[in-house]
Amino acid sequence: MTVRQHHRRILNNVIFGYETLAGRRFDLALIVLILLSVLAVMLDSVAAIHDRFHSQLLVVEWIFTVIFTVEYLLRLYCTTRIRKYAFSFFGLVDLCTILPTYLALFFPGANYLTSVRILRVMRIFRILKLMRFIGEANILIRALMMSRRKILIFVLFVLTLNVVFGALMYVVEGPAHGFTSIPVGVYWSIVTVTTVGYGDISPGTALGQFIASLSMLTGYAIIAVPTGIVSSELMSEFQNKSKSEGYDFTLVCTQCQRKGHERDADYCKRCGTRLAG
Repeated sequence: MTVRQHHRRILNNVIFGYETLAGRRFDLALIVLILLSVLAVMLDSVAAIHDRFHSQLLVVEWIFTVIFTVEYLLRLYCTTRIRKYAFSFFGLVDLCTILPTYLALFFPGANYLTSVRILRVMRIFRILKLMRFIGEANILIRALMMSRRKILIFVLFVLTLNVVFGALMYVVEGPAHGFTSIPVGVYWSIVTVTTVGYGDISPGTALGQFIASLSMLTGYAIIAVPTGIVSSELMSEFQNKSKSEGYDFTLVCTQCQRKGHERDADYCKRCGTRLAG
């Protein structure tokens, strides 16, 4: 092994080796720097602080950018699979977190996009060994993917409903009460049905208030629909996982009604009642 290869291996163990002590310390130090850099960007967006400390914060931002640029280049240098890292999720995030400062040289204000650096804090999942929870997250993602068509139909239905309410309000209220066009009426309907209620536009006639009341009640009525769709798919995913791990949902305790016992179980693990199966 050459000296260069030896150095690359050491760097790789430190930069990518989150299982090693040096790797965990490196990631923790990196996370602290990321949080400080995001804090500096946030402070610079405050007018009073920007007017007084913009020059100092700009220097701090460039210091952080240089550090992260060197770190990114070291990652490319020491990794054994440059292409795989460069186009991975973390590789693309690492690149996107240093580009805004350089882009700000040509496009003023682009440096505020460096707040996306907060995404790099996700590395703390590896440090704290929370990656085992990714399996549970995958169940949620699969449930959302399985229910995507139902959700799409639901969204189209709600959109159609908002167009109807918006058109009605335009006809009933008109420009005199702020409903200057159907799109404005649709905007009001979306705000009302979603129970946000900005209050920038409101009906002034009795019929308009009646329609508004209907749209509000409709908004409360449809809140449970997407929740039920996703919950149904989520329960199905959990049942599939349980079955693959040796659980049988046909075994139901006659005493406490618990479901999902192990296939070879003779007694309920909750109340101890003998299972009939």
